[in-house]
Amino acid sequence: MLKALIIDDETDICYLLSALLKHKNLESAYVNNLADATQMLKNYAPEIIFLDNHLPDGLGMNFIEYIRKFYPTVKIIMITAHDTAADKHRALKEGADFFIGKPFTRDLIYKAVDQVMN
Repeated sequence: MLKALIIDDETDICYLLSALLKHKNLESAYVNNLADATQMLKNYAPEIIFLDNHLPDGLGMNFIEYIRKFYPTVKIIMITAHDTAADKHRALKEGADFFIGKPFTRDLIYKAVDQVMN
């Protein structure tokens, strides 16, 4: 079973994404900040990371470089409430594979998963 890691400080978003991913046969785990994400990645090898941008201990945008350096095959789906063209451009330039603004729909999550895994 493929694995996903959700990095988002909103627990309700983590629960919602986990439920949606279960329907796509993805196992998921979540953390609420970048420090916990760094630790989790050492023991949990996801194929996909759902990464929020505004986290308590930094910007997800800046964490993309770390993921790309140490986990180059992981697919990154950035999810953020700050859904500007500039943020989308920067996230994709930094190495995100897909960009989703909040609020998102179930269909958009499924489209993102299908796109990055094919």
